[in-house]
Amino acid sequence: MRMSNLVSGWLVGLVLPGVALAQGAATAEERERLLLARIAALEARLAALEARLGNGERAVVCASPSAAPSAAVPTAAPAGAMVNFFFDGYTAWNANRPANRTNLLRGYDGVAGGFGLNQTGLVVERAASAEDGRRWGFRLDLMAGQATDTLQGSRQNESRPEVYRHLFQAYGTYIVPVGRGVTVDFGKWASALGPEGNYTKDQINYSRSYLFNYLPFYHMGFRVSYPLSRKWKVSYWLVNGANQTEDFNGYKSQLGQIVLQPTRNLSWTVNYYSGREQRDEAGRRAAPRGRLHLIDTYAFWNVTDRLMVGGEYDFAVNREESGGAPQRLTGGAAYLRYQMTRRTYFGQRYAWLRDSAGLFSGRTQNLQDVTATLGFRPVEGFETRFEFRRDASNRLFFPRGTAGRLSRHQDTLTLGLLWWFGGKTGNW
Repeated sequence: MRMSNLVSGWLVGLVLPGVALAQGAATAEERERLLLARIAALEARLAALEARLGNGERAVVCASPSAAPSAAVPTAAPAGAMVNFFFDGYTAWNANRPANRTNLLRGYDGVAGGFGLNQTGLVVERAASAEDGRRWGFRLDLMAGQATDTLQGSRQNESRPEVYRHLFQAYGTYIVPVGRGVTVDFGKWASALGPEGNYTKDQINYSRSYLFNYLPFYHMGFRVSYPLSRKWKVSYWLVNGANQTEDFNGYKSQLGQIVLQPTRNLSWTVNYYSGREQRDEAGRRAAPRGRLHLIDTYAFWNVTDRLMVGGEYDFAVNREESGGAPQRLTGGAAYLRYQMTRRTYFGQRYAWLRDSAGLFSGRTQNLQDVTATLGFRPVEGFETRFEFRRDASNRLFFPRGTAGRLSRHQDTLTLGLLWWFGGKTGNW
């Protein structure tokens, strides 16, 4: 035994130096070939992994629940509840120097001059995932700040707005084990009408378009969704109404949605919403019988890993009474996002809105906005945005420095500062 150990040690002593000499004698060209071969093998393994996970969740560029996908690698839903915090602040300068220090027609960056607090709050979520055996989940979004006041509305659309002021989303989820899985939600959730959403970090621009400010921000009720295939998903909602946590007229509104995703980088959403949105008359439980009909559609395409383009179109018809004179609103938007470097991107939006009956702005006019945004994200969890925006109307509408003086346009420069952290990845 001792002899065999000595022989083994002697052989090792001879072989190892020889191997070291052979490795040292290898040329740089040979080492480069070996390295390239290893890289090729790793790329093949990564491609196979992405193919197996092709049906998982993807990050999106816009915050809407059915917004366009990016080319990000899908990730599995976390097992436990996640707590996430965010802060959104800004300062804006208005070239009109309005006497009331207000950026007109802005839901989020409404303060002209000085510093503003858009929003701050937290998101708690336990996402349901049938693939991971978690058929139930929940989500809670608590918020405070200027945009929160805009989102929740007033007594025009809420009977008790102060009760729900800081509760943006609160709903439970259950996935019924039927077919591909029927997802059922109950509670209050962000609207899917329009591609823009609440969390600024997930938007192309810092400010929101006219259509975002006109379309519903949230709904309360039931929603059901089902994936017909890997490319098609349908949803149905039964809710109290647009921006109604508590029902104020005894009628329910409905939404039907179709989401088509023919490829990994292309998504198209079509929504139809209809309901009686008028309040009960004072002293009676008889609301006006007119209805709101709203068609909303948007599509986004990741042309390359750096370039994304998208478009939106909306048409709304509202009647106070059945058979009454219709009030119409038509609008659309075009979006572009280009990733200039790993940390810097450029976003562009052009939006137009034909407010033929003052449904949005309070008077009949045609509106346009041209918005350019430069974003810098040095690390995940912090971002700075510089934005120029011009609002224009075909009428004298935007206030100037002297009370009573109006302009056809409004130019603003905005600096936005965003912080967020927590376990949730991708879009919130």
